[in-house]
Amino acid sequence: MRLCHLDELPDGSARGFDPHASGRDSLFVVRCGPVLRAWVNACPHHGTPLAWRKDAYLNAAGDRIVCAAHGAQFDIDSGLCTLGPCLGDALKPVELHVHRDGDIHLFTFENDETHS
Repeated sequence: MRLCHLDELPDGSARGFDPHASGRDSLFVVRCGPVLRAWVNACPHHGTPLAWRKDAYLNAAGDRIVCAAHGAQFDIDSGLCTLGPCLGDALKPVELHVHRDGDIHLFTFENDETHS
């Protein structure tokens, strides 16, 4: 399933997606240069969505993912919680495939309804 084109995800940014048309972004993608990381949009602490507003997944420095509900901070590369109530837990990764033309596609993704 196509999410977007690489040009639609600026370096140093994050963007949420709703691939199953559930009415909320169930996953998000972070771009750091040529590297893309995708995560399920659910804090491991209570399963709450991470962003405090549309596509606002990163801290002001753009070097950590932040949970708006609990203030937990996560490493962008590993998804590991480095600060907050779920210290040591990790975000659930989502596998992507980037085509040669720059289109970003989900490899597979099943929304885990236990994180709703």
